[in-house]
Parts: sequence; C-alpha cells; structure tokens
Amino acid sequence: MKPLRPANVIHQAWGPEPLRILAPGLALVGVSAGVAFVLHTRVGELSPLTAAVVIGVVLSNTGRIPGPCFAGIQWAAKKLLRLGVVLLGLRLTVTDMWKLGGKGLALVVGVVAITFFGTQWMARKLGLSQALGLLVATGFSICGASAIAAMKGVTPEAREEDVVYSVALVTLCGSLAIITLPVVGHWLGFDGHTLGSWIGASVHDVAQTIATASAAGGDDVKEAATVVKLTRVVLLAPMVIGVSVSHRRHSHDPAELGSRPPLLPLFVGGFLAMIAVRTAGIVPDGVLRTTKTIETLLFAAALVGLGVGVRFDKLRRVGIRPLVLGLASWALIAVVSAVGVSILGI
Repeated sequence: MKPLRPANVIHQAWGPEPLRILAPGLALVGVSAGVAFVLHTRVGELSPLTAAVVIGVVLSNTGRIPGPCFAGIQWAAKKLLRLGVVLLGLRLTVTDMWKLGGKGLALVVGVVAITFFGTQWMARKLGLSQALGLLVATGFSICGASAIAAMKGVTPEAREEDVVYSVALVTLCGSLAIITLPVVGHWLGFDGHTLGSWIGASVHDVAQTIATASAAGGDDVKEAATVVKLTRVVLLAPMVIGVSVSHRRHSHDPAELGSRPPLLPLFVGGFLAMIAVRTAGIVPDGVLRTTKTIETLLFAAALVGLGVGVRFDKLRRVGIRPLVLGLASWALIAVVSAVGVSILGI
C-alpha cells in the first residue's frame, strides 16, 4: 500500500493505514489532555483548556515532539475540535431562551452584536489581522475557547497563533472577571437577578460565568447568570453560519472555491441537532454529565494540537497589541452589558 502523506491523512476516512499513521499523534494529545485535567484538579482556577494550550506550546518550543506525531496532532486539532462543538450543544435547550423574555433576548442579542463587531473594529485600528480580530471577537462575545474553536473551523486563514492568542486573552480576562465583577457589580448597585444578568451577559466562558456568579451572590444570581450565558451560547450557530456565508460571498477567486467553508458547516448542524435533542429531554442526566466531560476532553486534545503549531518567534512579531485588544474588548462587553441591564430593567 502506498504510504499516506500527513497532509492527506487529515482528510482520509477511517482505515488501518490512516489509523496507524495517526496513532502516535493521537496518543500524544490524549496524554497531554489528561495532564491538563490533572493540573486543573490541582489548581482549580486553571482551566483544562488553557492548560492544554500551554502544554502544546511548551512541547512545540522545546522540540519534544517526535516527527511521526505530527499527522495525528494536525488531525486532532481539526476533527476533535469540531466534535467538541457538536457535544457543546447538549448543554443548551431552547427553553432556556424563552425564560429570558423579550427584554432578556434583546439584551443578549445587543451585547453579542456590539461586542462582536466592535472588537473587530478595534482590531483593525490596532493593525491586527482580520482572522485574529474575528477569533477574539467571537470568544469575547459568545463563550470563550469553545466559540473560538468553532469559528476557527470556518476561518481557513486563521493561524494557530491566532487561536492561542485568542484563548489566552479570554482566559485572562475571564479570570480577572471572577475577581472584579462581583465588587464592581455591588458598587453599581446591582443585586439579585440584575447582577446575575450582568455577569451572564459580560463574562466569556461558561465555567467562568458560574464562578463569577458564585462569588457575587446566592442562587438567584447564579441562575440568572447561567440562563443569560447559555442564551449567548445559542447564538454561536448563527454567528458561525453568518461568517461562513460572508466568506463564500467574498471569495471570487476560482482557485479558492474548493476551500470555501460550506454554507452550513456539518459540525454546526450537529451542534443545532444536539440542542434539539437536549430540548426534547430524552437524554438522562447521567449521560449529560458524561458527555460534558467528553466534550471538555475533546476540546483539550484539540487545543493541545493547536498549541503545537505555535512558535514563540512568530508571537513576538505581533507584540502587545493583542493584549490591548483583549482588555479593550473585555471593557466593551462589561460596559455595554451594564448599560443594557440598567436601561431594560432586567
């Protein structure tokens, strides 16, 4: 049998030969994802996804990755990432959105839209790449690393460095939010449902949202924050589809037609299908807990693969501007959310 090149293995179906070539890399990302989880259990504030990215970057820049591993690593970075997005849909139900009412939905849609387009505008002003601006905007406006992973799937021009920068920024700002938002919220006079709505509308990752709400108040704060946050996550699908449509519309080069993202990416369709399954209430709670763990493992393994593609010499060329963008985007979503809950009286 003719050997398969790593680039071709990424697109091959399952079979003995592709599996043999992929196995070393898949084993490496699997072990690395396990290490990331162990670090998370030892340091609760450290997200396993953040730890996974760091492990991949360290392995890459210390030259500890054997050559036969790269095919499997590339496969994991693409395929496992998309499978994780599909399972993410099992966290959501359509019922959650209706709990908000008209004002709540208006808050979520307004905050997401202003943050998404405002962050990309700031990225252009800072002279950053369109791909980096898009990924940061998606992560801050929707749900952190998970949203960045989904958007990477329909953004062929996005580099591994762009993903790592984006994940690092939402992790940094989300961690700062756990400390600062409860204090600022009480200073603004927010409490109960209003405080929870503000936190749910402004914090990036789901876990960070729950941690911030827990630090800010009781069950009413946590419940409001969770409902608003999960409604933001639902908007991931239309956002990814919108970007995919935009890419197709602006791609006029015949050479690029074969690489254009599909109108409805398969993994986004799977994400929507899982929301429908969860809404139908046919999945037992025990299965949901298990799939949540599997989802996080898949994201961790994929982010190890993305981290491997990052080289410090390339990151140094960009400088401090991504950090400025991240802090500015964090301030934008916090202010817009605060104004929104105040005006709408949520």
